[in-house]
Amino acid sequence: MAHDAPATRPANPRFSSGPCAKPPTYDVSKLSSASLGRSHRAAIGKERLKLAIDRTREVLEVPEDYRIGIVPGSDTGAFEMAMWTMLGARPVEMVAWESFGAGWVTDAVKQLKLDATVHEAEYGEIVDLASLDWSRDVCFTWNGTTSGVRVPSGDVIPADREGLTLCDATSAAFAQDLPWDKLDVVTFSWQKALGGEAAHGVLILSPRAVERLESYTPAWPLPKIFRLTKGGKLNEGIFRGETINTPSMLCVEDYLFALDWATSVGGLRGMIGRADANTAAIADFVEKTDWIEFLPADPAIRSNTSVCLKFTDSRIADGAAFAKAVQKRLEKEGVGLDLGAYRDAPPGLRIWCGATVETADVVALMPWIDWAFHAEIEAQAAAA
Repeated sequence: MAHDAPATRPANPRFSSGPCAKPPTYDVSKLSSASLGRSHRAAIGKERLKLAIDRTREVLEVPEDYRIGIVPGSDTGAFEMAMWTMLGARPVEMVAWESFGAGWVTDAVKQLKLDATVHEAEYGEIVDLASLDWSRDVCFTWNGTTSGVRVPSGDVIPADREGLTLCDATSAAFAQDLPWDKLDVVTFSWQKALGGEAAHGVLILSPRAVERLESYTPAWPLPKIFRLTKGGKLNEGIFRGETINTPSMLCVEDYLFALDWATSVGGLRGMIGRADANTAAIADFVEKTDWIEFLPADPAIRSNTSVCLKFTDSRIADGAAFAKAVQKRLEKEGVGLDLGAYRDAPPGLRIWCGATVETADVVALMPWIDWAFHAEIEAQAAAA
């Protein structure tokens, strides 16, 4: 029996996991700053870049003795910059439970050819961090953007560790608590949980990471955009807004707008609360629905940003085709855009629940998923 389409539609159907939805109060006219059309090396350009760094520290509650830099290449550029400049001094533990973590494994093993021990888990699961050798450098992703799995806490990371911890936090920053005392390198792109524009990365370094940079020279050559030191000392200018290459001042203004919005909703605590509320709306739907589940079975490791779901109904003959058909129905109706699982992940849906998404829109999306599921089940039965 055909289901009627729901009466309520999400006001904003954008649920992409990157670039993510803009803040709800976004207005492009608010970006008409005097820094546009000016050199990033002019006083006003440096001022805006330094402000972006200072506001990042404030909103993310980053310790004062940690350096924050804006670097090229989005989160990928920031994390590879850290790997290429710091790894090799010690053996390394490479940890992966989804595609981006697997990419860092490839870099370490095949490109840098490091003395690496690789720990991997299937999609929806996580590596036992307590089993790692923390006397080594450890590279890991805090929140698996493509698997919906996150580190539950940093409790297992020793305070007296000998190695460095390099953490890709691109879909965790601004939505999850990051234990700064347990993290030596943190990277993210503001196009994720703040809904900023892409191409710029943020690199955050602990004093221990700075010490590594100043005491260790890698055996391989470094391209200009990776060089964080001059004459064996940290290039402090990078962490004052003197970027390695030319940034987009429009993207910087966009980021500053998003940071102001984050402050207006309660800063980091408010952002985490909004993401948790969005995820709770999905959990309520999953709890009362017998044909869909979270990809991660363990609630303790489920992401509150990149929420990954799988269809479990026994009538589904081809999981990938079915999920894609449901996604297309939602997109055609204009109620849910970019909801497909990542290409390397198990088939299903991926719904971004970061703080820039309104909970009312997540609530409105759920009946539409129910509608699209039943419509596709009926279409599949009719075609059989």
